[in-house]
Amino acid sequence: MRVPARARRAALLLATLSLVALAVWSWGVREAATPLLASGPVADPAAQVAHGAVLARAGNCLACHTARGGAPFAGGRAVQTPFGAVWAGNLTPEPDTGLGRWSADDFWRALHWGKSRDGRLLVPAFPYTHFTRVSRADSDALFAYLRSLPPVHQARPEHSLRWPLGTQPALAVWRALYFRPGALPPEPTRSAEWNRGAYLVHGLAHCGSCHGSRDALGGQRAGGDLAGGLLPQHTWYAPSLYDPAEAGLGGWAVTDIVALLRDGISARGSTRGPMGDVVRLGTSHLPEADLRAMAVYLQAPGGSTAPAPAAALAGLAPHPPVEPTVAANGARLYERHCADCHGTSGQGHPGAWPALAGNRAVTLPAATPNLVQTVLYGGYLPATAGNPQPHGMPPFILTLSDAEIAAVLTHLRTQWGNQGPPVTTLQVHQVRAGAPAH
Repeated sequence: MRVPARARRAALLLATLSLVALAVWSWGVREAATPLLASGPVADPAAQVAHGAVLARAGNCLACHTARGGAPFAGGRAVQTPFGAVWAGNLTPEPDTGLGRWSADDFWRALHWGKSRDGRLLVPAFPYTHFTRVSRADSDALFAYLRSLPPVHQARPEHSLRWPLGTQPALAVWRALYFRPGALPPEPTRSAEWNRGAYLVHGLAHCGSCHGSRDALGGQRAGGDLAGGLLPQHTWYAPSLYDPAEAGLGGWAVTDIVALLRDGISARGSTRGPMGDVVRLGTSHLPEADLRAMAVYLQAPGGSTAPAPAAALAGLAPHPPVEPTVAANGARLYERHCADCHGTSGQGHPGAWPALAGNRAVTLPAATPNLVQTVLYGGYLPATAGNPQPHGMPPFILTLSDAEIAAVLTHLRTQWGNQGPPVTTLQVHQVRAGAPAH
């Protein structure tokens, strides 16, 4: 007998509500059964605050919790996500709008469990899925540093997430699917330095928030913490840190990785876009020992032997031939606008402008949005102590049409031994319009 449509809908609704109830109940049972990790004794409060200041840089807290032109750590900045805007909270010790009434236990619970002081489940734009790995001692040091800041009264606007994604039942279901709290167990066969790097990369530095591979609900795919992913809210692609065809660092020297994280530029590459901000506000301020630990880990993150992602493998497939008119136009535009800095053969100028020949950031198919962003808006490498006067690139958003940008980028991808796919006018248009390019 055929079940009426109304009965099927009712059954589906009942199953959904049951799943929600089960998720909420299981989370309550799990937390109730887990004892609160107590704070340890603090021998030197001043040293604890200083250590917390370093940890705030490692976590790049300024990037999200500081509005443009606003007081540091006072929040008021919207973090755009594919599901709507999330407003970063006020981390200063102001009692009404900040952390003034929070305890160290409250703060650790937010990092470890993703729960606010009043028990509300936090949205995962606050990367508690990574911060859960932060130790209690580091949580206390970070909290001590935030308590030392000048209090600033600044209320947080309400999030504007699509219903029902920001509701407590929906967040409970999401957590049941994607979140498992707990520390990152050390690898006994690895050095202390490698384990320190893993702790920073997968914990407070939350590199997987950008470099992770996510599904349609924004959850991390299994094994995808550093596997690369599109940042649709920025129209940038964060390349895989596993794959040597993308941004894998297995063939780099530790000194080159340290230079990249510290200065934003090294003999092997440079940073710009969202990663440039990570360097400028975060990693450029870390101690050399922590940078080296991260570098040692990133040379072999988890000993990954995962196959290259489909995006990188696509770069090995035959590409359609470039139309003669597009090829000629791209060569002409390159000679007029690019050759003076990047060289007539794409060789670049060491320490100033990057080489384009043999540059994996140029040929990677998934990185098309990054190339288009760079040509449209130009920009500088991050200004750091090791690179205080970085060379820049002018914007071409008012100079070149979509078809011209596509032609010149196609030229870069198909010359000097490069074997990348052509760039289409539609891809450029999508990035200019703020939509993900495919």
